[in-house]
Amino acid sequence: MTEAHVTYIGNATTLLRLGDLTLLTDPAFGPAGSRYHLGYGAWTRRLIDPALGLGELPPLHAVLLSHLHSDHFDRTASRGLPADLPIITTPQAGRKLARTRFTTTHGLPTWENFDLTVGRQRVRITAVPGRHGPGPVDRLLPDVMGSVVELFEDEVCRLRLYVTGDTLFRPELAEIPRRCGDIDAMLIHLGGTRLLGMLLTMDARQGADLTELIRPGLTLPIHHDDFRVFTSPVSDYFATARDRGLTGVSPIGRGDTVRLPLRQSAGAAA
Repeated sequence: MTEAHVTYIGNATTLLRLGDLTLLTDPAFGPAGSRYHLGYGAWTRRLIDPALGLGELPPLHAVLLSHLHSDHFDRTASRGLPADLPIITTPQAGRKLARTRFTTTHGLPTWENFDLTVGRQRVRITAVPGRHGPGPVDRLLPDVMGSVVELFEDEVCRLRLYVTGDTLFRPELAEIPRRCGDIDAMLIHLGGTRLLGMLLTMDARQGADLTELIRPGLTLPIHHDDFRVFTSPVSDYFATARDRGLTGVSPIGRGDTVRLPLRQSAGAAA
């Protein structure tokens, strides 16, 4: 029987087991105490160990990388991942990684997609919009993408998962369900990251705004407590979502595995 699960490793790093395909998102495996460079002389320190080490992972079919910041693709991942492992990311990050030891990078412009197929199952990754900073500040930061990850079995869509990436809330993100269809589950990057007083990832209010806009069946908040630059506790997001009557919002603990909601198969529907 086909199943889909997500295991939360830490920060934005998750393991997606989608049927017979396994993806790793935003790999960062440095231990607590590690320093991470965020650009322009800014550094942050990791507060919590990841739940799994790189060597504890199952065989992977691909890495899904929202952007090339060190807290999303760190030195441990850069040195330890197989050089020929496909990395699906932004065109900017793809070009940079291709100049290193990685030989199979796929830079996706917004709304373009990439497919992985194993037997009767196919995972399609579609790059969707994301903005890491406010106004013109966004141009000083790495390009970022969200991803819609769809699991097909016998060409029937069984799951549509939205991984937000490090985006701020924008009303134009409503284009995602309009173009891609209803979202079954969402991994939402929160934390309210602030540098020099500027908000660079969604805080509780913006996270609730996006949840209200997308209306997924299941929302799992990640990227909210691993680093010192986070300023918005995930408890504030849950409280805001509850006050707005948003349903399907659920915690996922570091190291926990959550089943993702699959749609009925064609055989079951018949």
